[in-house]
Amino acid sequence: MFKCGIAYPRCRWILPLLLLLALIFDIIALGASSGWVDSKYHYASLWKQCRGRDPNWECTSLMDFGWAKATAALLIIGCILVAVCLLLSFLALCKRAVDFLRIIGFILLIAIIFQFIALIIFPVKFTETQIQDGDYEYSWSYGFGWGATILMMGCCLFFCCLPKYEDELYGDAKQTYIIG
Repeated sequence: MFKCGIAYPRCRWILPLLLLLALIFDIIALGASSGWVDSKYHYASLWKQCRGRDPNWECTSLMDFGWAKATAALLIIGCILVAVCLLLSFLALCKRAVDFLRIIGFILLIAIIFQFIALIIFPVKFTETQIQDGDYEYSWSYGFGWGATILMMGCCLFFCCLPKYEDELYGDAKQTYIIG
């Protein structure tokens, strides 16, 4: 006999682990000193940009621009919301508080919207105001920001759907078998 379906009680800890990974990706994207934008004579992070050549780089802050402040604020708020969701997910899955799962999904949706807006604002405004000529690439830490957002989208979907499977999630459902 084979058990039909997923072993929910063992798999329920995957979502908090994915939220932890999204939080780590957000922290990497926020804290990277370079890597958001790269070119031959210009590189930038979320916080500053540097022009010149090796070893004579002239760095200036991007926080003088309103769009850069908005981008940083939205990403920080998104990161804080993911941390809150991570703590709530541990509480919800340890204490059998299924009511929290949809709340976590809603908070994640708000964080996704904030991060999505920030990750669109940055390249549009950076291209308009800072790029003078040459080829530019949006690089690894910008990619970590998108990676965190995509992980959060998947977690949001699952947190919204999990309350439908409460009995399976906590091992209270009757086992279904396929006789083959």
